[in-house]
Amino acid sequence: MGDNRRVPTPSYPSIAALDALLDAMPATGDARRRQLGMVRRELETALRQDALPAPARGSLRHLLGEEALGPYLRRAESGALRHRLVAGRRPPTSGHTNQTRLVCLDLLREAAGLPDLHLAVTGTPDLHPVPAFAQLAALRRQLDRDLAGPLSPGRVRLTAVLALVLDTAARSGELTGLRITHLTGDRRSVYVERRPQHGTAAPVTGEWLPLSPLARAALDRWLAARADLVAFAHGTSRLWVSLRPNHAGLPDENGNAVGRPAGMPLEENGLITSYRRGRARYGLQHLLPAKLEQLRRAAEQQRDARHT
Repeated sequence: MGDNRRVPTPSYPSIAALDALLDAMPATGDARRRQLGMVRRELETALRQDALPAPARGSLRHLLGEEALGPYLRRAESGALRHRLVAGRRPPTSGHTNQTRLVCLDLLREAAGLPDLHLAVTGTPDLHPVPAFAQLAALRRQLDRDLAGPLSPGRVRLTAVLALVLDTAARSGELTGLRITHLTGDRRSVYVERRPQHGTAAPVTGEWLPLSPLARAALDRWLAARADLVAFAHGTSRLWVSLRPNHAGLPDENGNAVGRPAGMPLEENGLITSYRRGRARYGLQHLLPAKLEQLRRAAEQQRDARHT
C-alpha cells in the first residue's frame, strides 16, 4: 500500500511502523486505500498537535491502543484533524466519515494482531478500564504471600494462571492452549502461541517468554496438584485441567448426562469462569478487575512500556 507513504520519513517511530503495516496489508480498493491514508494523516497530525499520550509516538501498539484512540477519535470527529479547510474552517466530520474511520481502525488493529475495541462513533472505545501498574505490583506481592502458605487446588490454579498472565499477557484462548511441553524443564520459560482474536488472517506465531520467580513457584505448586487430578482422567498434556467431576453437557443415548472425571482439559469458558468465581471466592476484588481480559491488557501495556 505504497500510496500511504509520505516523504520525508516520518519523525515518529509509531508512524513509520504504521506505514510498514499499511504496506504489508492485503491489497484493497482505491477507496479503502484513500480512507486508510486519511486515518494515517490524522494520527500523525494528532501526534504533532500533542493530542495523544506520549507513548503513542514510539510504539504502534500504543498508537493503536485504547488510550490513544479515545482522544484521537474525539479530536478527529470534531474536525480539528482535517487536512483541508472547508469554507475557511474545520467543521466536525460527517457521520459517514466517522463510521469509515472506525472501520479503518478495526482493519489496522486486526492487521497488527490487536483485539477488536468495539469502537463507537462517540469517540470513546467501549472498553473496561485496566488496572494501574501499581495495582499489578500489589497483585504480585499478594500472590507471593499466598504461595508461602497452604492453598486449595483451586487457588493454586488461579495463582498460577494470574502469574502467567502477568508475565506473558496471554489471552484466555492462548492460556488454554498451553501444554506441559510448552514449559522448559526448569520452568524458566514458556512457549506461547499467539492467536489474534476476531478472525484476523494473521498467521499463528509463537514465542518463548521468560517466567518470573513468582510464576515458577506458582507452577511448581500447580503441577504437583495437577498430577493427582490428571491421574483420574487417564492423562492429558494440557496445562490447565478441571478440579472436580462434571458432565460434558450432552446426553448419552439413554438421555443421561455423560460424566467426566476431574483432571479433564480446561476449556476457555471454564478458565474465564474460574477467574470470575475465584476473584470473589478468594477476596481479590480489590486487586483483580472484573474480567480476565482487563488484566491481560494491563500486563500487555506494562510489557510494552518496558520496551519503549
